[in-house]
Amino acid sequence: MPSALSTFPGGKGNEGDLLVIVGPTAVGKTALSLDLAEKFRGEIVSGDSMQVYRYMDIGTAKASPAERERASHHLIDLVDPDYPFSLDEFQHRAQRAIREIQHRGHLPIMVGGTGLYIQSVTHGYRLPGVKEDPEFRRRMQRLADEKGNEALHRRLREVDEATAARLHPNDRRRIIRSLEIYRATGQPPRFQQRAQTSYNSCWIGLTMPRELLYERVEQRVDRMIEEGLVEEVVSLRERGYRGDLVSMQALGYKEIAMVLDREITQEEAVQLIKRRTRKFAKRQLSWFRRLKMIHWFDVTKPHFEEEIRKLVAGNFPRYKE
Repeated sequence: MPSALSTFPGGKGNEGDLLVIVGPTAVGKTALSLDLAEKFRGEIVSGDSMQVYRYMDIGTAKASPAERERASHHLIDLVDPDYPFSLDEFQHRAQRAIREIQHRGHLPIMVGGTGLYIQSVTHGYRLPGVKEDPEFRRRMQRLADEKGNEALHRRLREVDEATAARLHPNDRRRIIRSLEIYRATGQPPRFQQRAQTSYNSCWIGLTMPRELLYERVEQRVDRMIEEGLVEEVVSLRERGYRGDLVSMQALGYKEIAMVLDREITQEEAVQLIKRRTRKFAKRQLSWFRRLKMIHWFDVTKPHFEEEIRKLVAGNFPRYKE
């Protein structure tokens, strides 16, 4: 059976044109997407699993109001932080947004670093149609309550190492859902997916030397603190959004919540966010490196933007302004 990491070459398809821009956090995807959107009549579709939540702007590095003026953005600010937003819903909303952009005669540009979410759209994954089992979910919740989230995560790792590696131990909802699918089918969730695509797609990947990337990650975290990440988390808590929500487990939010609960200092939280974000960026690179259709560009090389524009123009000549 094909796995979730099956690859396919970009090519002609009957579902229309699609430009995809991927890469690790802080590498410069937003700036490139805006440049290409302006030059190729593009509209941007976020490929980030956390930017769907309202009131979470700084920590998720959403495009600013000024940047959204430069190009239309989709799949941002869709739901409140306590909404159980699923991969299945993301897939359907993203595919619908892409169709609508194409209908307007514009080029859809999917941009982000959440590999599974992007691939669910581009590969046309058939997601498992397993119904919820309330009793099983209650048992798993009790296990986590009594023995900790690590015990639940360990159980998933025993049957599906790949999914366990992707999910944080505190992501109870997705861990329980993965276990639920395995219990019903006898197979990990990824084996329920089939890699297909019918988009005329072109994939661009951005990278840079690892040490420089880590330096930019740390600068971004410092900037988020300066821009008001602490105040953003305070505001979310005042709205009643609890720390056990999937949204509130996002990088940055969870650590600042620990500061507000006096578990660690703000300086300790900043260092923890930096360390975890560096590890996250490394995982992102590992995920995307497995996809053979990506054209990689080192953003530290001279004229890389010009090379990318030529590639896009060659694949999508009718959109060039």
